[in-house]
Amino acid sequence: MTTEATPTTTSTAPTGRQVWTRTRGIALAVVLLLVAAVAMAAVRSTTRHGDLDPRSPDPYGSRAVAQLLAERGVSTRVVTTLGAARAAAGPDTTLLIAVPDLLTHRQQTRLQAATASSGGRTVLVAAGSWSVERLAPGVAADPATSDGSTLDPDCTLPEARRAGPADTGGVRYTTTRLDADSCYPSERLATLLRVPASSGGGDTVVLGAPDILYNDRLDEQGNASLALQLLGSRPHLVWYLPSLSDASAADNGERKSFLDLLPSGWLWATLQLFIAAALAAFWRARRFGPLVPEKLPVAIRASETAEGRARLYRNANARDRAATALRSATRTRLAPLVGVPVTQVHTPEALLPALSTHLAGDGQALHSLLFGPPPGDDAALIALTDQLDALEREVRRS
Repeated sequence: MTTEATPTTTSTAPTGRQVWTRTRGIALAVVLLLVAAVAMAAVRSTTRHGDLDPRSPDPYGSRAVAQLLAERGVSTRVVTTLGAARAAAGPDTTLLIAVPDLLTHRQQTRLQAATASSGGRTVLVAAGSWSVERLAPGVAADPATSDGSTLDPDCTLPEARRAGPADTGGVRYTTTRLDADSCYPSERLATLLRVPASSGGGDTVVLGAPDILYNDRLDEQGNASLALQLLGSRPHLVWYLPSLSDASAADNGERKSFLDLLPSGWLWATLQLFIAAALAAFWRARRFGPLVPEKLPVAIRASETAEGRARLYRNANARDRAATALRSATRTRLAPLVGVPVTQVHTPEALLPALSTHLAGDGQALHSLLFGPPPGDDAALIALTDQLDALEREVRRS
């Protein structure tokens, strides 16, 4: 009784070097994107320093409008906490909230309660859907922003009619309040709303973009006129710059999700990139339908094909696969010669007895030759090839 050796297998998994060669282009592209993102963030952080800060002379600061208001007798005071902003609300005060979306829902509710009946004016700058519905009840932000930045008033609000065209294009708003003034429309949706208070004589102004308050945009269009009229209706202006370090933002368990922190434009851009990638994949994919045969430009000899395949086996040290292919082909050719059905070609119990009737040899040797273990080296593989060839010639002569 003999025990057959377990066939060895050769791994066809790619090596680390092959994986690196295939993916280095993608890795390089990812690194370049990260470097570009960091560079853009650094540039943005330097050029947008003091954004909407009435003390900042930078292009995106608002020092110019504060100085013009001071010349007209309007004092400007900067606050950074919710408590100071609520305390400042009054009939002789305009409260400007620079970045309403930084406030938590609880902060928004408390601030709206303090300003609703104060008799003063509240100005919301570029308030999105996160904040506008609480700070200005009855107003909703549209997901899509306006196409252009410079728009015409197209309303009866005196401040807008006197200012004329202005750079208010940005967030667009809809309202259920019939007494609201809807100005500077973009595709029939307003980018500036004035909503009167239910009591106290005050009002809330929702501004779709901060451009009319920037230092470098104040002298364009009717920006200066509109900004001075909106912010100079009361003798005192309180400029609220919400801060993430404000203690009132951490006095409850409310937290924004990651998607809430992303600007809406980034979400739309990501969706567009996914659609573009899907279209590119569909474009580069194989065409649907049956295969179309093509004539080869040159005739390739069978011997060249066999030699090329043999070299591939040798480069991969796949002696087991080569031996399996040789034995399988030999068994397939021998079966019809000895009367074995095609379905039993690779069954030793059916093939070996039929071969023994045509040969005067040891059945165990035939089993080892046709179904034995793979050769251990190249010399053994060549010897196996010679033996299989000799066996086939002997069967054909018998």
